[in-house]
Amino acid sequence: MPIRKLPDAPPSVHILGPTVFLVALGVGIGESYMWPRLVLLFGPEIRWLFLVGVTLQAVVMLEMARYAMATGESIFSGAARVFKPLMWFFFIVAIAVYIWPGHLSTGAAAFEQVTGIPWMITAIAGLILVGVVFSLAKVIYNLLENLLSLLIGTLVLGTAVVAAMVGSWGDVVDTITGMFAIGYLPSEAMSAAWFPVIVGACAFAGPSGMQQMWYTLHLRDSGAGMGAHMPKVRGLRHAGEQEAMPARGFMFDTDDPAELAKWKGWRRWVTFDALLLFWGVTMLVTISFTVIAQSAVRLDPGVRELLRADQQEAALTAMSNAVASAGGSVLGGIFLGFIALIGLNATLGLFDSFSRGQADMTYNFIPGAKKMRMSHLYAMFLWGVIIFGILILLFGPADGPSGILDTLAFLSTLAMGAYCVTLLLVNNRMLPKPIRPKWWTNVIIGFGAVFYLGMLLYSLFAFGVVVG
Repeated sequence: MPIRKLPDAPPSVHILGPTVFLVALGVGIGESYMWPRLVLLFGPEIRWLFLVGVTLQAVVMLEMARYAMATGESIFSGAARVFKPLMWFFFIVAIAVYIWPGHLSTGAAAFEQVTGIPWMITAIAGLILVGVVFSLAKVIYNLLENLLSLLIGTLVLGTAVVAAMVGSWGDVVDTITGMFAIGYLPSEAMSAAWFPVIVGACAFAGPSGMQQMWYTLHLRDSGAGMGAHMPKVRGLRHAGEQEAMPARGFMFDTDDPAELAKWKGWRRWVTFDALLLFWGVTMLVTISFTVIAQSAVRLDPGVRELLRADQQEAALTAMSNAVASAGGSVLGGIFLGFIALIGLNATLGLFDSFSRGQADMTYNFIPGAKKMRMSHLYAMFLWGVIIFGILILLFGPADGPSGILDTLAFLSTLAMGAYCVTLLLVNNRMLPKPIRPKWWTNVIIGFGAVFYLGMLLYSLFAFGVVVG
């Protein structure tokens, strides 16, 4: 890689940054539905697994940032440098997992309960709106950062206020102490019906599947570290202004003490993001939803039997009823509005990230693709996933056949185990020794690979089931 100067790091304490994308992707169906559902069934003690999952994700985020900020390249380019088929594995998994409009249809269904507007109309309108907004944006990153910051702020404050109205201090204490009930797994949790669901929930503790890998593209577009030397991706309307992407990233002089001092500044900046914005905000939102879930099971103990009878929608209904009992039907409607907001939030982040990731891999590794601008490739994948989503909403089940869903959930957890292995290879083989990870970081990432792949394989061999 050509040697360039590393820009000066911004102050480590800051409000906004590329981590807002991970928070937007992380605060989704896992935090608002999957974990509250498990709390309804097994009590708040089950959340020790959430603590393990989200802490692991914070370390993964720091290690994803290491390669991206040191080179200006995405982790996909790093993977291709180690072993090109590894990169193509992620290219295929992204298409298999993320073309299904599950988040948006879930949010639209909640919106229908509030307004009576059929969920399919809202979902299709939402898909088209996402495409139009991103196509018109001059610099897509700037628009998304502002939009997602507003949505996340509304969500964090709103759910905290709602939780304070419906829960008690006892619920908050139970929620927090439950996170430290290390090893708690009731016999029912180890059954074929629920262990695969727990595996899926662990994968959904924070951003799931490939969302951490896409974060490296947002770092690059925000100008973090050596990403400052890379052009920003523009919307379709401004594609003519798109600068040519360099064939490779850049490296700074790791033997220069002044450059290493700047590097440490950038690491402090991203560590603040990982601990406060990512870990802290994700934890705050899930605590709010857990308090609401405990209130719901107190109000309606029968919800547990409904969940055991596989009536999964009972979880959201019970939480909505609990909120309504504290503040009237209007507040119950506001809670469902938050679920709709989560669906839109996740869709904005997912569609943008999917399009960025696929465009990046196509541009760099498919022969002849460099004849097109990055903006055109981005728009092609964006509108491709939108058109596919509309066709699925109109002519197929909103979230795909159940057999496909099992496969997709399997691929999502498999991708997370695979990206832990990829991180170990890329950061320890491709980076100069002065900026490689410490031994304890490698141990944690190695544990992540065992954690995701081990639970997945146990679920597969013990119960013959992939993630539910």
